[in-house]
Amino acid sequence: MMKRIGLIQLEVKPGDTDANLDAALMEIAGLAEKKAGLAILPEMWSCGFDNANLARHAKQTPVILEKLSEAAVRHNMMIAGSLPEASENKIYNTLYLIDQDGSLAGSYRKVHLFSMTREPAFFASGNQNAVCRTSLGVIGLMICYDLRFPELCRALALKGADMVIVSAQWPLIRVPHWNTLLQARAVENQIFIAGVNCCGHDGDIEYGGHSRLISPAGHIIAEADAYADTLCAEIDFEEIKAIRKKMPCLEERVPEAYEF
Repeated sequence: MMKRIGLIQLEVKPGDTDANLDAALMEIAGLAEKKAGLAILPEMWSCGFDNANLARHAKQTPVILEKLSEAAVRHNMMIAGSLPEASENKIYNTLYLIDQDGSLAGSYRKVHLFSMTREPAFFASGNQNAVCRTSLGVIGLMICYDLRFPELCRALALKGADMVIVSAQWPLIRVPHWNTLLQARAVENQIFIAGVNCCGHDGDIEYGGHSRLISPAGHIIAEADAYADTLCAEIDFEEIKAIRKKMPCLEERVPEAYEF
């Protein structure tokens, strides 16, 4: 069965929750007109890495999730994206997945924090992976720097993920890595990968865009350039069965040979 997937490549305005929410809801409504069943937003899309004010932004997250839930029901659409989450005096970078009925299908706290931008100084690290059983299929969740750790994506695939969402704020200077790693995670796990990046600037950092939807064979189904854009494309999870039957990589794993 064909499923329509939407990728929302926002130019996130650091610290401006109202503007970012308005932009996101507008793009979600546009994807609804294209009959998309899932809309994916970038990492920390509501506020960017406005680290000095994370506690304030995290207080808005429950309100934002309520608005996304209303939009999911209104448009009969799943919605995913990363937001700051406050819990027990800590802030997590959390990817939420809302199902078409407005319920929370699952969430994932970013495990791998990016030390080059001092994320560990502002965020607590998650310690569990997340695979969500949804109305569209089985979906795994990852955030940005997680993409550099193939073990995480492999765990999601082995737990049954048909597609893995990667919500990111990946800089332009390392977009070649982004492109290569997204494709590698799709090919090595024989799953769909939906990588959604932001664009624009945050201080000296220029974000790279190039959001991509990639097939289990590594084919690029849809791709944005470096500017704000919204993509919509069809996928068919039956393609996973076909490619795994032809090349049964996961069945032919030898885990005992991979021990450290």
